[in-house]
Amino acid sequence: MNIQTIRTGFLKLDGGAMFGVVPKSIWHGLNPPDDTNLCTWCMRVLLVQSGDRTILIDTGTGDKQDARFQSYFHPTQQHLFLQELSQAGVTPDDVTDVLLTHLHFDHVGGAITLDEEGQPIPLFPNATYWSSRRHWDWATNPNPREKASFLPENILPLKEWGKLDFADTGPQTEWLEGIRLEAMFGHTEAMFVPILPNATRPVVYCADLIPSFHHLGLPYVMAYDVRPLETMKEKSQILNWALEHNAVLVFEHDPLIEACTLTKDNRGRIISDQYGQLDTFI
Repeated sequence: MNIQTIRTGFLKLDGGAMFGVVPKSIWHGLNPPDDTNLCTWCMRVLLVQSGDRTILIDTGTGDKQDARFQSYFHPTQQHLFLQELSQAGVTPDDVTDVLLTHLHFDHVGGAITLDEEGQPIPLFPNATYWSSRRHWDWATNPNPREKASFLPENILPLKEWGKLDFADTGPQTEWLEGIRLEAMFGHTEAMFVPILPNATRPVVYCADLIPSFHHLGLPYVMAYDVRPLETMKEKSQILNWALEHNAVLVFEHDPLIEACTLTKDNRGRIISDQYGQLDTFI
């Protein structure tokens, strides 16, 4: 199994929302905000190649946003998605499966693009798009808190085109090629955290459970999370599992740091051991 990261671009999100109850006096040095309190975040997806399957995990925001969306989130460098896929020797036609950890716009938006006439088409025409049935029901009947994150134009066409399938979850689901999907409920209902087998050490794609390297600490929980105390519990479980199994954590949103390994400090807290690019660890 070959695993590598692919950047799909960058966007800006409010620093206070991203760091939750952690004071700005602490977090502002971790990801410095601009004069409107917005911080720049990466949208980093995984490309997994195994046997005859070419799998993408998440898709970024895509390139079809209107001016209003752009004024809120300032997406940039959206060209990186297809550019870095091409550099990896992959075309959109090659992708067989797209796993969507959840259906917030910065994870699913790149699943669909617009043709020359402005009509929506799947960016990966030969792929099956995978979601959790439980999360799909949540996203297509959204609560007021998350409604702005679940954009119908990013979601509904996948089902209408017959491109959607479900990887139903209990606490754990064995998915394609031995990839295990952990169901998480703190950030949103039934978000997938994929755990991938690897010859050297497992790879945990943290999605929005631990969106960046600076969210390793348990109190660093986003204000976007619908159940923040559950996020802390789930984060603790994943960190302990990753430490026990010498796993690599991959961060979807950190603008600079792709991945890290873990150790314990002299106070017994789980902290980063080493950090850097994913290919230095696997």
